[in-house]
Amino acid sequence: MQIDAAALRCVHARQWTSSAIATLQREAARSADTHLLHMTFAGFPGIDFYFKDEAAHPTGSLKHRLARSLYLYALCNGRLRPGQAVVDASSGSTAISEAWFARLLGLEFTAVMPDTTAPGKIEAVRALGGHIDLTAPGQCTQARARDIAADGACFLDQFGLAERATDWRGNNNIAESILGQLAREPHPEPAWVACGVGTGGTSATLGRYLRYRGLQTQLCVAEPEGMVYAKAWPHHDRSAEVHTVSVIEGIGRQRVEPSFQFNVVDAVIEVPDAASIAAIQLLEERLGVRYGGSSGTNFVACLQLAERMRDADARGSIVTLLCDRGARYRETRYDPAWLAARSIDPSPWKSKLAALLERGID
Repeated sequence: MQIDAAALRCVHARQWTSSAIATLQREAARSADTHLLHMTFAGFPGIDFYFKDEAAHPTGSLKHRLARSLYLYALCNGRLRPGQAVVDASSGSTAISEAWFARLLGLEFTAVMPDTTAPGKIEAVRALGGHIDLTAPGQCTQARARDIAADGACFLDQFGLAERATDWRGNNNIAESILGQLAREPHPEPAWVACGVGTGGTSATLGRYLRYRGLQTQLCVAEPEGMVYAKAWPHHDRSAEVHTVSVIEGIGRQRVEPSFQFNVVDAVIEVPDAASIAAIQLLEERLGVRYGGSSGTNFVACLQLAERMRDADARGSIVTLLCDRGARYRETRYDPAWLAARSIDPSPWKSKLAALLERGID
C-alpha cells in the first residue's frame, strides 16, 4: 500500500511537532525556578515584602514563561509548522524571549517593535538571530505583525493569546511558584500581590490561581499614570482608549487588550513615571542589581498598599515582581541626560520613597 505525499507531509509535521514540544519541555526542566527575595523596612513594621526575581530567567524577564507558553500553544493547536517563520509584536522583553526560543527550535523570528524601544532590547533580539521591524509612532505593531503573518509566518500574538496560552491552574506558572516559595514564611498567604499589565496574561494567571486555591489574597494592578487599565477597570469598559504615553516599557497600554481580565483584579494603583524611575534607583541601592522601569512601578504600588495596611494596623506580606534586567535600559531609564530630555526628574520622588522606607532592610 502506498502512502501519498500529503499523508507523508502530515506524518512529518506531527513528528516535528512532537520533537519541538519535547525540546521545550526539556528546556523547562533545565530552567531552575526564579528566586523570591525577602525585604523588610523600618517604616512598615510587621509587613514582609517579597520580590519575585523574574529577571533571573535565561532571557532576562518574566516573559520567558509567556514565550514558552505561546510556542507550546501554537504547536499544540497546529498553527506552527516545520520550518515556518514566526512573528510577534512586542516592546522588547517578549520579543527577546521569543527570539531565544525560535533559535532553540531552529526557526526564523521577526519582532515588530515601536521605534522608541530601548536600544538594548533591539540589540538583544538581533544577538539571538531575530529580525527587527520597527514601527513609527501611531502605527499599530499588532497590525504590522498580522501583515507579516499573512505572507505565511506564524503570528504568536502575545496580546491576543496570553491569558489562554498560560496554564493558570498550575504547571509551575508564576502564581503556583510564588505560593510554593511562601509556604514556610511567616505569612504564607499574602495580603496582596501586585503586578503591572502589558498583555494581561500575568495578572489573569495570578488572579485566577488565587481564586482556584481559595485564597483571600487580593490582586493589585500597578499601572503607569494615565494609561488605559486604570480608566477601563472601574466599569470594565473594553472600549476605553487613552492617548497618554508612558516611558515605562512593557506595561501600560493605550487600549484594552483581549487578555485583560478585569474581574480578577481587586485594585488599580496609578504610578507617575518619575516615581517608577526613582523606585528602580532605590532597588538598585538596596539589592545591588538594576531592574527595568516596570519593577519600579510595582514597587511603588507595594508601598502604597503597605501604607494602607500600616494605617489599618494590619500585619502580613505583599508580593510583587522584578520583571526584567535593567542593563537593557542603560541608555534610557538609567541615563540622566535621557531623563532630563523628557523632563523626568525622579529625585523628589526618590526622597519621598526613601523617607517611607526609613532605610530599614532585612
